[in-house]
Amino acid sequence: MKKKEQGSRGFSEQYWEVNYSESEEMDGIGNASEHAAYLKQLFALEFIDISSVLDLGAGLGHLFEAVLATFLPYRAMAVEPSTYAFKALKGRTLKPVESTRLELHQMDLLTWSQKSGKFEKHFDLTLCTSVFQYLTEEEIDQLVPVLAKRTRYLYLTVPTDIELKRQREDLDFDDEYAYSRTRAFYQRKLRSHFTFVAHRLLESKEHFDESNTSFTDLLFRF
Repeated sequence: MKKKEQGSRGFSEQYWEVNYSESEEMDGIGNASEHAAYLKQLFALEFIDISSVLDLGAGLGHLFEAVLATFLPYRAMAVEPSTYAFKALKGRTLKPVESTRLELHQMDLLTWSQKSGKFEKHFDLTLCTSVFQYLTEEEIDQLVPVLAKRTRYLYLTVPTDIELKRQREDLDFDDEYAYSRTRAFYQRKLRSHFTFVAHRLLESKEHFDESNTSFTDLLFRF
């Protein structure tokens, strides 16, 4: 499938106008507060403190803003390569409290993965929603191991081939930029570096295993 634009480097205004024409109805935008509430309750159930939040591919910033307002982290960072989306992101009121140390960076995820210094300091929670389907296999292979080192928990969403097919058939929406891949493909890419511990939530194997995890219902680890 020929790509009009390279997803890892960010999309132009045309992409956002076409794919986000009805953004308030989209998952992670219209229901951003529900996503944040789900995460809050999930971590509270396991007595896990979330004090730092990273959003990779923050897009227009709806979910990032909702999560910051819910967790009130002391440190937060968002990375977004698209000039159009980054401008919208900067225009949002993101800091939930004055004490939050907030950084916004316009850069692609691969550049982020190669950055050292402050970028290497890990975050408690990383959001990466609707991003992986725009990365090549080589880009995913480069990103995932770095991501596992730089985050404790990863909130990940990515549509599989079946979901992309449903979008075309049921919603008459064809995302021409997205790679169509199987569930097995994504699980294979993630399994060496992350453990699936809940719906959409992964735990880094760089930071946890069965001996020190806070998600103690071990039956649900895979």
